[in-house]
Amino acid sequence: MKLTVWTYEGPPHVGAMRIATAMKDVHYILHAPQGDTYADLLFTMIERRKTRPPVTYTTFQARDLGSDTAELFKTACKDAVERFKPQAILVGASCTAELIQDDPAGLSKALNLDIPVVPLELPSYQRKENWGAAETFYQMVRVIAGAHAPEAGAERPERAADHQPSCNILGGTALGFRHRDDVIEVRRLLDALGVAVNVIAPWEASPADLTRLGDADFNVVLYPEIAEPAARWLEKTFKQPRTKTVPVGVGATRDFLREVAELAGMDPDKAVETAESRLPWYARSVDSNYLTGKRVFVFGEANRAVAIARVAKEELGFEVVGLGCYNREFARDIREAAAKYGVEPLISDDYLEVEEKIAESQPEMVLGTQMERHIAKRLGIPCAVISAPVHVQDFPARFSPQMGFEGANVLFDTLVHPLMMGLEEHLLGMFRGDFEFNDEASPSHYGHVSGGASHPAPQAPEGAVETQIKVLAGAPEAPVAAQSIAAEGEPVWDQSAEKELKKIPFFVRGKARRNTEAYAKESGVATITVETLYDAKAHFGK
Repeated sequence: MKLTVWTYEGPPHVGAMRIATAMKDVHYILHAPQGDTYADLLFTMIERRKTRPPVTYTTFQARDLGSDTAELFKTACKDAVERFKPQAILVGASCTAELIQDDPAGLSKALNLDIPVVPLELPSYQRKENWGAAETFYQMVRVIAGAHAPEAGAERPERAADHQPSCNILGGTALGFRHRDDVIEVRRLLDALGVAVNVIAPWEASPADLTRLGDADFNVVLYPEIAEPAARWLEKTFKQPRTKTVPVGVGATRDFLREVAELAGMDPDKAVETAESRLPWYARSVDSNYLTGKRVFVFGEANRAVAIARVAKEELGFEVVGLGCYNREFARDIREAAAKYGVEPLISDDYLEVEEKIAESQPEMVLGTQMERHIAKRLGIPCAVISAPVHVQDFPARFSPQMGFEGANVLFDTLVHPLMMGLEEHLLGMFRGDFEFNDEASPSHYGHVSGGASHPAPQAPEGAVETQIKVLAGAPEAPVAAQSIAAEGEPVWDQSAEKELKKIPFFVRGKARRNTEAYAKESGVATITVETLYDAKAHFGK
């Protein structure tokens, strides 16, 4: 197992906790030492839930290893069932408990409980969080819904003429990035379309709800990384087709509605007649023209990264210069999308490798996870968070989906504001010496007098623009992207040239860097100096 300071995903038992916490009347008995109870903090501190996750830990200690840890597990099971009275329980072991090779599945079976028991085998040293969540949801659906499955080979009955089409919404979990709001927005779209929602799972579903999954005509898969295995099983067992489109962005939402309409037996053209979003108008407005062609690097969970790359390219006019994901199970999707944009796909869960690729690509903005937020800060590049893993600030109290037409509006703000605010900060730096734009100036509507005395205009400090860029980006003196280290045959920037480059506004700094390096190569210049920078400016300004 690779140990690192940062990880994109937790162990698989955290994924199981996400399913248990999202559902009602489910309890998870986790065979784990006392130290593994840290997982509770993910839900109570980051997601800010008002209750603890429905998890009972056996919390064995070192002294227990010489005795019967299996008995501790059985006692924890019986106590949890008596105390919480769940409709079903999940049983499994954390990564540490795996090493002592107790058998939670066999031990719980021996108790002869009168409720469904779903055993989880989650190889903590081979798999990770998203897989753990997907496997847990799949096992729950298979065990609970499977008890109500039709005979093998049976066909679904024909719909009545007045039958209202219905669907299940699958994939939303606790600790999921904007899952709560995405589900609300997608349900609103389905209601407007006239499609009834049968069950939403695992989000706020009970085991009793899972018994009704087979009643729906089809399944809406919002988060394939969580719901795909369960949706495939439902398709095979109950003959329920599933959606393939993730409705992120205006174009994808329209495609999604057409797909839903076809599965529901409706007119797909009417499905998008009332579709409205402000994103297309904003993207074409005069205030957003300068965004066209901005270089962006997209990295995150695979399905979300692919969807956001489409929005960035097709709906905002950005240039995608990098695309990648950390979950290898969906590497094929990333490769297909990367080929469309003419970039090399990045499939890695090593944040240091991701940082290296971002630095090489020299984007003007990063669209990523909270990991890339830290990376971009060190590189002095604006960043917008578009995918898990995320932190507390990405669980807003307000309604803030990323799916559907309202989600497209939120996405526009998310993707554009880092650039807009950066421009504002740059302008403040440019005018810092102006008598109206400084900390000592009185409010503009009072003129230049406060308390009967005039305020002299302070002098702009040396390197004001450079300083404001550092403040904006939190960049160190020599960010990784700007270090004087180059591949063989590539020109190297000296310190004075790097310092001068920082004075250029960030939204054109990348172009200035690329033009200067191209000029240096053409001119046979091995080390880029301040003179080279201005020579290149003169050359391309002809």
